[in-house]
Amino acid sequence: MVVGAFPIAKLLYLGVRQLSKPIANRIKAGARRSEFFKNYICLPPAQIYHWIEMRTKMRIMGFRGATIKPLNEELAAELGAELLGEGIIFIIGTGCMVLEYSRQATNSRHKEEEQNETIISLQTQIAELAMTTETLDARLREMNRQLVSLPLPNKK
Repeated sequence: MVVGAFPIAKLLYLGVRQLSKPIANRIKAGARRSEFFKNYICLPPAQIYHWIEMRTKMRIMGFRGATIKPLNEELAAELGAELLGEGIIFIIGTGCMVLEYSRQATNSRHKEEEQNETIISLQTQIAELAMTTETLDARLREMNRQLVSLPLPNKK
């Protein structure tokens, strides 16, 4: 007897999540080697992230007007590659969550449709049984009427 279906979809999602980290690491390594990728993909987000982070820290410490020096190219490339890797992992995780949600919604919708079909079937059966009961009740009343109208035999 099978208790439940093998959760192949969940196993597949787990595998995708486990594979996302090495994929992100390979992309980060490629980003560090490629000048185009480094200059146009990694450096701008890293500098923006550094500027926002330092600005926030300075405001927390009470320094309002301090200028923030940009990161050197090597540190910015490293930070950009890390941000890119984390972004890829986040996107893959989010995609898995969306797929799982849509799968659960589909399963729920199918279950609800089956329940609705069962309810409609039961309502139809109840209506048929009510009709049968009314028919039998009418026949019983007719038999009782005929029985009462029969003349009684006289005993002499």
